[in-house]
Amino acid sequence: MLGAIRRTVTVSLDGTEVRVPEDATILDALHREGSPAQADTPTLCWAPNMDPINACRVCVVEVEGSRALVPSCARRCEDGMEVRTDTDKVRHSRRMVLELLASSVDMTQASADVARWMTDYGVDPDRYGPPAPPAAAGERDRRHAGHHPAPDGATRATVAQPVKIDNELYVRDYSRCIMCYKCVNACGTDAQFTFAIAAAGRGFDARIATEHDVELPGSACVYCGNCIGVCPTGALKSVAEHDRREAGDWHPDEETVTTTICSFCGVGCNLELHVQRGEIVNVTSPADHSVTHGHLCIKGRFGFRHVQNLPEA
Repeated sequence: MLGAIRRTVTVSLDGTEVRVPEDATILDALHREGSPAQADTPTLCWAPNMDPINACRVCVVEVEGSRALVPSCARRCEDGMEVRTDTDKVRHSRRMVLELLASSVDMTQASADVARWMTDYGVDPDRYGPPAPPAAAGERDRRHAGHHPAPDGATRATVAQPVKIDNELYVRDYSRCIMCYKCVNACGTDAQFTFAIAAAGRGFDARIATEHDVELPGSACVYCGNCIGVCPTGALKSVAEHDRREAGDWHPDEETVTTTICSFCGVGCNLELHVQRGEIVNVTSPADHSVTHGHLCIKGRFGFRHVQNLPEA
């Protein structure tokens, strides 16, 4: 009834000793036992309801005896480990990661936390020059992996491209994609086990793609939207949100969130209804909910139109 008994280890966080379970990651220790500043370690590819991906490297810390900075989301704590989270080396690395991402990716729809971290670390993507013109529709998908023209030196390369809209539920705006792989994992072994999307290409031409680059309706996608739920930058979003943003009718400051239970079946999934100006604009689920672990099916995430008093079109 009490669960498995786990041995604890002693870890030093910036000189303060704490005890954490032996299987905890450094990021777990920072969240559980760290100061508010330590718990605010920036993350992009990490999520509380997913296995560590270890892709973005923005959560790096110094560990005594380690040759290089280590990702706190994936490195397990060891007894006697000494961790430093705010050294010049750590801050410089985090700034460079955020800066290089922001120089090539549109980060304007990332969370408020990401915007705050970029300010706190002094991120200045404009120092790399003006952005290159966006790619034409489908151009990045057609590129031969590893073969691309040499940069002209006058502009900075970006992943800018037209938004992909091929269904009525969500859009893929890959000009905002940082290749964090969270959507791939949510579609795969972390949640849905559909495997409709995966990484394709190499280097700067790497991208998220469907099998044979077919449009979403022709893929294995079941439209659960769990990829939307974990996307940290707005590269994946509901059509409802996209249309409101395009029309200038998106009001996050006025948004309220109400928790309820999905009525479509008897599983008991908790839903978080995001409401703006009297209309549901998105549906999510708590990451710590014992039934959903933050993930939903197509009905739970998108089947809310029937509860709204909307005028006939």
